[in-house]
Amino acid sequence: MKIIAMIPARYAASRFPGKLMQDLAGKPVIVRTYEATLATKLFDAVYVVTDSGLIYETIIAAGGKAMMSREEHDCGSDRIAEAVADMDIDIVVNVQGDEPFTDTESLANLIRVFEEDVDRDIDLASLMTQIEDQEDIQNPNTVKVIVDQHNFALYFSRSVIPYPRATDIKTTYYKHKGVYAFRKQAILDFRRLPMLGLEAAEKIEAIRYLEYGRKIKMVETQVTGIEIDTPEDLEKAKAAWT
Repeated sequence: MKIIAMIPARYAASRFPGKLMQDLAGKPVIVRTYEATLATKLFDAVYVVTDSGLIYETIIAAGGKAMMSREEHDCGSDRIAEAVADMDIDIVVNVQGDEPFTDTESLANLIRVFEEDVDRDIDLASLMTQIEDQEDIQNPNTVKVIVDQHNFALYFSRSVIPYPRATDIKTTYYKHKGVYAFRKQAILDFRRLPMLGLEAAEKIEAIRYLEYGRKIKMVETQVTGIEIDTPEDLEKAKAAWT
């Protein structure tokens, strides 16, 4: 299989505009993420795909590979779909540009889903990690996911799911890490599917697949990392960087 990584990078993030160009230990966040993804050595190629000339030039200057989007896009998966449309690939992994702590083990486990899927039943896989901190569980910026007994996603939400009405039952919560692996045709199909009401309400792109009856295989990872959504997250990342 030919497997590539695509890092969608939009400059005008709603909660923290310009976050990908913020300094993290001497390099912009987007360069740190690119380098971390490249360092896994899991991919035939790694690209940053962006709407920003500044981000494009920054990656090129760092010796990386970058592409400019030709169209406006509502989400990273749509941006990637445009970029890979004419590429000869089998699997594309969507690595979020604000995840400079991207790790090899998690991505390898995600790719293994397709290596073991001999019947080609799975079109899309994604990562989740268990969370116990109540602040994270309650935080709408933390996307939660619930799964069935085979770790296929049932729903994603910014609300608390499952809701702990029965206080005598231990409830496990999972945070959805926005890292996806698609078969090429699946991400092309994703782009053609119009956004429906639940995705529009929650602003979670993975819901689009569920609304159209598709399955998402979730892979649990023990690596939490730090997603840089706010200036406070950036300070945490700086403190954690070694």
